[in-house]
Amino acid sequence: MNKIKTFLTMGATVAMLAIPVAAQNTAAPASASAPQDGCTQEAKDANYKLFRETLKTDQPKANEAAKKYLACPASATPTEGETKIVEYLKRWTKLYEEGSKKIKLTTLLYTDKKYEEAFTLGREILAAEPEYIKGIVDLGANGYLVAPLKNDQLTNEAIAYARKALQLLDSGKTLEDWGHLQNKDVATAYLNYTIGTLTVAKDPGGALKHLIKSAQFQTPLKDSAFTYAFIAGAYETGPYAQQSADYKARYSGKDETPESKLALANINQLVDRMIDGYARAVKLATAEMSAEKAAWQENLTNLYKYRHESDAGLNEMIAGILAKPLPPEPTPITVLPAAPPATPAGTSGGATPGVGAGNGAPAGNGAAAAPAKTTTTPATANTKPADKPRPRR
Repeated sequence: MNKIKTFLTMGATVAMLAIPVAAQNTAAPASASAPQDGCTQEAKDANYKLFRETLKTDQPKANEAAKKYLACPASATPTEGETKIVEYLKRWTKLYEEGSKKIKLTTLLYTDKKYEEAFTLGREILAAEPEYIKGIVDLGANGYLVAPLKNDQLTNEAIAYARKALQLLDSGKTLEDWGHLQNKDVATAYLNYTIGTLTVAKDPGGALKHLIKSAQFQTPLKDSAFTYAFIAGAYETGPYAQQSADYKARYSGKDETPESKLALANINQLVDRMIDGYARAVKLATAEMSAEKAAWQENLTNLYKYRHESDAGLNEMIAGILAKPLPPEPTPITVLPAAPPATPAGTSGGATPGVGAGNGAPAGNGAAAAPAKTTTTPATANTKPADKPRPRR
C-alpha cells in the first residue's frame, strides 16, 4: 500500500459558477478596440459600450473593457452617471475575478489534476472568502490525491480541509451545485477517504473509522480494491498491533487461562476483519493491479490459514465476499462463549472449535477458541508462532 495508485477519474466538464457575472472561460481576451488615447471621453465611452455589448457573450472581453475604463483617472467633476458606472464596473470586475479563480480551481482539481497549483490557488481564494464551502469541499475531497507528492504542507492542508468540510456538512451546510461530486453522499465518502488514507500511517486506529465510512456509499471507492486494502492495513497496524503486543507481553509462553483465551478471541476478531478486507481487495483487483493483488493474496492466504489451519474454502470465500456487507469494527468480547461439545474419542479433531471451518467464512462475533496448543502464543500468518501476521504492502 506504499505505492497506492490514483484510480478515480472524474468527468472533464468544468462546472460554471451560479452567479450572473461568472466567467465563461479563462482564455486570454481579445484587446478591446479604442482610440489611441485610451482615456479620452470618447475612448471611455467606447470601452463602456464594448463592455455592455460583450457582457453576456464574451465576458473576458467585457472584463478587459471594464478594466480599461477603470484605469482612467476620474473626471475632475464626475457626473452622477459616471460615478454609478465606475461603482458598477468595480463591483462587476471584482465578482468576475473571484468567479474566474473559482472556476480555475475546479479545472485544476478535476481536469488538469495539478494539485499543488490547485492548493496554492485555494489558499488565496479562502483567504479572501474563508467560508467558501465549495472550495473547502472540493479541496478536501481531492486531498487524498496529494499523497504521491510527499509534501507535508499539502498533506496537512488536505486533512484540515476534509475535516472542516465534514464538520460543515454535518452541521447542515450544503452546496447549491455539487459539481463533479454529484451529491452529499459522494462528497462525504471522499472526504472520509482523504482523512483515512492520509492519517493511516500515524493514526491507523483513527483512520480506520474514516476508511470504513468511505466504503458505505455508492461511489467508485466502494468498488476499489485499494479501499479494502487500506482497511485491512489499518486493522493490522492499529488495533491488531496493539492487542497483539499486549497479548505477547502478558501471556506468551505461559499456560492458557480464561484471560488469555479472552484476549486471543479479541485478537481473532481483528484477524477476521483483516481477512475480510484482503478478500475484498483481491476480488476487486483489476488487471493493472497484478503486483498488488499478488501481495494481497499472500497476506490473505497466510491470515486465513492461521484462522482455519488450512486454505480449504478460501477460494469460495473470496468468490462470495462482495455479497456480504462490510463488517464494522468489532465490539470487544468481555465474556468467552460457551465451550462446544467435546470431540468424541476416536474421531478426527478437525479445525479448532469456533473458527468457522468448513465453509471458509470467518468466525462470527469473535467466537474463536484458542488453538489446541500447550501455550497461549497465537499461530502466525507468515513466519513462526512467536510472530504476528504482517500484511505486506
